[in-house]
Amino acid sequence: MMKRRLTTIGALLFTCNLLCAQNVHFINSGTIEFEKSANTYAMIKNLYGKYIEEQGLTQQAFDQYKKTKPQFKVSISTLTFSDNKTLFSPVKDDNNSNSFFPIPLAEQNNVVYTDLLAKTGTSQKTIFDQPFLVKDSLRKIKWKITDENREIAGYNCRRANGLMMDSIYVVAFYTDKIPVSGGPESFSGLPGMILQVALPHENVIWRATKVTEAEVPPGVITVPKKGKALNNKQLVETLRSLYKNRGNDNYMNTLLRWYML
Repeated sequence: MMKRRLTTIGALLFTCNLLCAQNVHFINSGTIEFEKSANTYAMIKNLYGKYIEEQGLTQQAFDQYKKTKPQFKVSISTLTFSDNKTLFSPVKDDNNSNSFFPIPLAEQNNVVYTDLLAKTGTSQKTIFDQPFLVKDSLRKIKWKITDENREIAGYNCRRANGLMMDSIYVVAFYTDKIPVSGGPESFSGLPGMILQVALPHENVIWRATKVTEAEVPPGVITVPKKGKALNNKQLVETLRSLYKNRGNDNYMNTLLRWYML
């Protein structure tokens, strides 16, 4: 009798779990709004620190910057996704730039097209007001999924820690309720959509603020076409040429790292 009851209870639990699973809603197409927040004070110290320490004029300019500009520069972008393709595009910028301290990573200029099935991407980047089209395979990130969870834009997300470009530490939160292995900028490679990604040592974070499920009309997700075409290796060579004799090794290496993100 007891064995029969346990069997009945087990069957009911299985049926309940099956029905619950059937009611889970997955999103395969739509638009995600992202807010990018960049700590400009920390970025300036990272990029121009040596000059600030050695040159009084630069220190004065930095002090003036802190008096007139907020510490965190905020930019808005959207990620449109459908059929395992994504398009990340800037929407607006709060224009907290300062010509005396150009900070490429604090800007939100990149347009990024990603084909997740083909594992390729095209990024339109602007350097010295000149557009470039960087076409290459998807960025390789060594991910390690953890047990930590966080709610972002109404979705329960799981944390993953990653390492990219050999030394850049990445913290991401993704949701499997959007079964698309994409994310903001060129971040991808997790079993679900990345709704938040932070580069703690680079002092920048992208966080989803709104997810809208919708059919994406044909022709909306397209490859950007404006700019000189090159791959990642050629981009590094171009950057080294453009910034040759413009600063010390730390300045050069930091800029190279930021433009490659």
